[in-house]
Amino acid sequence: MTFLARFRRRLPTDPALPLIRELIADAAANGCTVHLVASATRDWASATFVGAQHRILLTAIASPALTAWLAALPSAQLAPGRDLLGDLTVDRVSPIGNECQIELSALTLVEA
Repeated sequence: MTFLARFRRRLPTDPALPLIRELIADAAANGCTVHLVASATRDWASATFVGAQHRILLTAIASPALTAWLAALPSAQLAPGRDLLGDLTVDRVSPIGNECQIELSALTLVEA
């Protein structure tokens, strides 16, 4: 194993990355191209579940396909890696010129 390969294995990964990959793929499957601007994650737990809360900021070109994708997104069947998607909401869509800035909130649960 090379030095670089060992170094990469130790880098922390963004816990939201599997969900972000699913969102980008789902958008593409629905005719939209979205770009990640930022994401933030914090641990979350209830009496019966453990997981994480995610805030995700995306941009995309405004289009009818984007509007349809965002409307269907809260009920989309996404599988973010080994976790389960407990909740996904579109918090805000802000038009900026011909683009939209999209703020999402999600809750992922660790599958036991």
